[in-house]
Amino acid sequence: MDREIMDREIIISAIKEVAAPYTQDKEALDQLGEHTSFITDLKINSANLVDIVLDLEEKFGIEIDNDSMSKMLDVKSTLDVIEGKLTEK
Repeated sequence: MDREIMDREIIISAIKEVAAPYTQDKEALDQLGEHTSFITDLKINSANLVDIVLDLEEKFGIEIDNDSMSKMLDVKSTLDVIEGKLTEK
């Protein structure tokens, strides 16, 4: 398996784990993929979305600025931000 694809799958798995306690729609969580929206699909409110970002910062040892945080409304955008921050480390 391509390393980049494997890394994305690991990050998606981590996002799923972090989002689980905040998710209203558990069925949508089971089907979480790059095109999943935190607000529309998982029914996570904006306050909990901030909690998810903070949890992801801690999990990956990264710092996410407000501009990046405002883009993290779906899994793909969140993946892109995390990968970018991990590359900067």
